[in-house]
Amino acid sequence: MLTENASKIQQKYLGAKGLIVLIAVMNMFVPLSIDLYLPALPTIGIEFAATPLMVNLTLVSFFFFFAVGILLFGPVSDKYGRRKILLLGIVLYTLASGLCAFAGSIYSLIAYRIVQALGAGGMVAVSMAVVKDAFYGTTKNRVLALVQAMAVIAPMVAPVIGAFLLQFVSWRGTFVVLIAAGAVNLAASFFFEETLPESERYKGSFWSTFGRLAVVGKNVGFTGVLTVFSLLAAPYMAYVAVSSYVYVQYFGLSEQVYSYFFAANSFFAVVGPFLYMKLIGIVSPRQFTYGCFIFTVVSAAALLTVGSISPWWFLIAFLPVTIMESAARPFSTAILLDQQKTDIGSASSLINAVNTVFGSLGMMLGALNWSNFIEGLGIITAVCVTLAIAGWLALLHFKIRVEGL
Repeated sequence: MLTENASKIQQKYLGAKGLIVLIAVMNMFVPLSIDLYLPALPTIGIEFAATPLMVNLTLVSFFFFFAVGILLFGPVSDKYGRRKILLLGIVLYTLASGLCAFAGSIYSLIAYRIVQALGAGGMVAVSMAVVKDAFYGTTKNRVLALVQAMAVIAPMVAPVIGAFLLQFVSWRGTFVVLIAAGAVNLAASFFFEETLPESERYKGSFWSTFGRLAVVGKNVGFTGVLTVFSLLAAPYMAYVAVSSYVYVQYFGLSEQVYSYFFAANSFFAVVGPFLYMKLIGIVSPRQFTYGCFIFTVVSAAALLTVGSISPWWFLIAFLPVTIMESAARPFSTAILLDQQKTDIGSASSLINAVNTVFGSLGMMLGALNWSNFIEGLGIITAVCVTLAIAGWLALLHFKIRVEGL
């Protein structure tokens, strides 16, 4: 149970529960920004006479520069505090969403998405740092899991809302929704009180704040665990990039029906964080890790054998990846944050940025000219989980120290 006493730093206006809701909402903006307009990707390609690869760049560029925004704003928040950076990120995001709504070409849409992504990176980098600032112990772990569970509600409902909107407005209307969401979040964030006291802030120069990323990165245990679990993000984001083409073009479903299948997959993403919370203290971290690997291997095999039979088989085949990736995210984040006593903003930035970079790679690989997108997704999943297992075994073989493992 999360109570006001669960936080180290009290929020006069938001309280502990209000702070958790704000953190969760900030983490919903990225999936909303990606999934809300997924049903319209084929339509955008037609309007701008753009290839699927060019249209997918609106996704890939957002995801990649989201990582850049995280790396930029996370360390800076260690020096200047969380609140200023949070407000700056929300303003950038909201303004860029407005520009996206009026984009005149695929190239301008990509450019505006980059600015939007930088703002989203600022929001997420600060939100994860605030979790470490304000909560501790098992409460911190439960907050991370709860935030992850709430965040996956966005990809569950976003395509459905997007497909519904497309019945009345063009794809541009989806960005109007993001403008409104950004404005509401900005208003709520004015009630957020600083969680990083002046005494705990980084005292070096502005430019040297980015050197703290290297300091955190030199922690071999931190970097090793981060790489292993980030590999699981690649197949999931590959699915996000190609799902509309699989369901709409390969299986011949309508945009609305596609949105239901996408929402169903996203619904099971909620299971992962709750599974993690349920298993805390019951199974060891190593056992939990092996479970994630085993179910991902099963999913890869299913995609390559039965995934192309029907949309239902495709949904079922990919579900283990969805559940395990969403369970591994709060699990690995809790472990990674425990590796650092200082430079929490930089650590938070690296956690989210590396996950995002691997996700971007998955998007690009998924959008390659595969003869069959489903088989391509199966191959990507198989390769990524194989590399993750190899990295995990290397950590154990070399006996690299990792707190919590």
